[in-house]
Amino acid sequence: MDTKVTLSFNKDVIDRAKSFAEENNISLSRLTEYLYTQITSKDYKSLEELPISDWVDFVAEGRVEYRKSKNRKELKDEFFSSKK
Repeated sequence: MDTKVTLSFNKDVIDRAKSFAEENNISLSRLTEYLYTQITSKDYKSLEELPISDWVDFVAEGRVEYRKSKNRKELKDEFFSSKK
C-alpha cells in the first residue's frame, strides 16, 4: 500500500534527483522509496556506512558520471524482489 508523504527539500537537490531518476527510468517517488528501504534495511550508524552512500552524495552534493548497466525491467524486478 502506498502512503503519500510531503517533504521539503532544496530546489536544486530536487532538480538533480529528478534528473537522476529520469536518466535511470524510475520515478522520483520510487527512487526515494528505494533509498529509504536501503537506509532502514540494517542498523546503519552513519551515511558513510550505507551501501548507497554514492547515491546520497550525488543527490546531496553534485553530479557524478553514471553508466547505465540495467534496463528498466531489470531495475524494477530487482526493486520488487528486494521487498520480499
